[in-house]
Amino acid sequence: MKMCKVLGNIVATIKTKSHHGLKLMVVQSVDERGEPYSDPFIAVDCAQAGVGDIVLVVEEGGSAREVMKRPEGAVDAVIVGIIDDLNK
Repeated sequence: MKMCKVLGNIVATIKTKSHHGLKLMVVQSVDERGEPYSDPFIAVDCAQAGVGDIVLVVEEGGSAREVMKRPEGAVDAVIVGIIDDLNK
């Protein structure tokens, strides 16, 4: 599981069947101080996160599909929770 910051939304008019009805967001891994340390990537939002939120992301394909209850889905990362506060 990773801690990430939500950078933005993705709008796709054409998606694979396994992505229909899913909200896609651009996230970037952050450290315990909230500082970014990696390249941004795309995650499916299962926690109703918003831009600027610090979130928990599961980034293993099997675990991500299990959270979504879509075993056939082509998903590598899922936002599973929103972090309310970081004690810096």
